[in-house]
Amino acid sequence: MVNVMNVLKNYGNKKVIDHVSVKIPKGKITAFIGPNGAGKSTLLSIISRLEFSDEGDVYIDGEAVSRADNKELAKKISILKQSNHMNIRLTVRELVAFGRFPYSQGRLNKEDERLIDEAIAYLGLEEYGDQYLGQLSGGQRQRAYIAMVLAQNTEYILLDEPLNNLDMKHSVQIMKVLRELADELGKTILIVIHDINFASVYSDYIVAMKNGKIVKQGKTEEIIRPSVLKEIYDMDIHIQNYCQNKICFTIDKVTGVPQDNLPAYLKKYKISKYENVGSTSNRILIKSAKSTLI
Repeated sequence: MVNVMNVLKNYGNKKVIDHVSVKIPKGKITAFIGPNGAGKSTLLSIISRLEFSDEGDVYIDGEAVSRADNKELAKKISILKQSNHMNIRLTVRELVAFGRFPYSQGRLNKEDERLIDEAIAYLGLEEYGDQYLGQLSGGQRQRAYIAMVLAQNTEYILLDEPLNNLDMKHSVQIMKVLRELADELGKTILIVIHDINFASVYSDYIVAMKNGKIVKQGKTEEIIRPSVLKEIYDMDIHIQNYCQNKICFTIDKVTGVPQDNLPAYLKKYKISKYENVGSTSNRILIKSAKSTLI
């Protein structure tokens, strides 16, 4: 279990983490959501000891992270930050091999090679193993960095906006991989994510932050509610149940549609949900919905 206890972090005179306490359950996916500047990424850095807190501490399985041995901590926690680009010429396989450094110190054995192969396959990068990172698209590079984290084979995996630069297909693929790691291998996943629909569908728990503080924390179904999301984002967010999942969206566009042309209009613009908010002499005024990415 990750136990964050009364953590404070200042950047100059600004409190970016304001006496935060939270317990993260083992073997589950916990998503950190909230507006930009809420402190999500900073908190993840403190948990992984990339940054130190000014007050408070983080405990992992009862051990204070601030006093943990570097090598042993790297075998327990892996983290992928947003700014993860290296200015050196590496192939995909060479990058993924860095994940084994805490164990091999650069001298790879058969077990290391097996885990490298497994991580590359998990992310569907087999055909790119010998290609240089500079030859890949942004999404392919992001998947390579995630494969490096998987190769580290830690119990705790921390990911800071890992879906950046990924298209829908590969975003879903990544989230499914994380779900498998939690369900089948018992990994504990902490993920900072801006798409609240991915958080809703794939996470077990959600920690919602705003202005350096935790606004709400709990099981996903306790957080994905209109009243809670409005408190976090200061906007109305609607929720629709679909295939046992809660899908979030906003309604923000009012359109005047000729009364006899409404079915064709809805079909043309692929609008499946709308609200009739009034009419004129020959037009219906509707608000159409769109999926929310925050």
